[in-house]
Amino acid sequence: MAAFARSAPCWVDVQLPDLEAGKRFYGELFGWTFRSGEGPYADAFSGGRLVAALVAKQDGRMPTAWGIYFATEDAAASVARIREAGGTVITDPVWAGRAGVVAQAADPGGAVFGLWQAGEREGFEKRNEPVSFCWTEVHTRQRDRVDAFYEEVFGFQGIDLGTSDASGAPGAGGSGSAEPGATGSGSAEPDATERGSAAFGPDFRMWSPAGTEPGPDTAIGGRSVITDAFPAELPSYFLVCFAVEDCNSTAGHAVRLGGRITAPPFDIPYGRMAVLQDDQGAVFAVLQPVVSGKRAE
Repeated sequence: MAAFARSAPCWVDVQLPDLEAGKRFYGELFGWTFRSGEGPYADAFSGGRLVAALVAKQDGRMPTAWGIYFATEDAAASVARIREAGGTVITDPVWAGRAGVVAQAADPGGAVFGLWQAGEREGFEKRNEPVSFCWTEVHTRQRDRVDAFYEEVFGFQGIDLGTSDASGAPGAGGSGSAEPGATGSGSAEPDATERGSAAFGPDFRMWSPAGTEPGPDTAIGGRSVITDAFPAELPSYFLVCFAVEDCNSTAGHAVRLGGRITAPPFDIPYGRMAVLQDDQGAVFAVLQPVVSGKRAE
């Protein structure tokens, strides 16, 4: 049985101008340790388990950004579905050594994501635990086209949440690991505050895998809408979220390490969340999940 269900989020990596600086930042912030690979990347571990990778940008025009990858049993077939559904294929499927097959694409709104077909490497070894991936959501202006795209390509089952629930991840995200390459569309990089703030509009759709009952218990990601309140040059993007034990403390620590808080800690139905920026400009979120029904203080 595969470690990751079809279309589940299975890997994240971050493209950075300075790999060593990234290792210092995330090593201090999350306690990650690193092992360098054969290429310009470093695998990140938490408690000896694989959680992510840091990648040195090979092209300065690429955005400094976290990227998400979805599991597939057949990357070529997934790429064909992406094209048929109105998406754009950025990189056709290629082998990443013996680890697996990687491809990159963009949805009809321009948000970039990756595909991972496991070879020797399945994906994340740690997820939905502190300092590991727990959630992702796409932020877009083309709600209807994007909803139809992900439901057609990945079979996601969607449920729309009301305004009171719109700004939150249930923390039931999927996972996986790989050695994917560059992430990002090469679009002009928006101001980090704009990117973080765009996450919290009232129109939110939660995704669950095909064959499941849609809802927080099965959700693996979501879709939020970028409203006209934000600059037109703000591109669509995926926000990657990591679980933490203390949202407020993590946000403060990120600032001490040279990062920024782009959306200060706030409460959601599933815990306490903040959107942060590392010291090189990559935006990510942290979530302190509710424990035993109690909200974070």
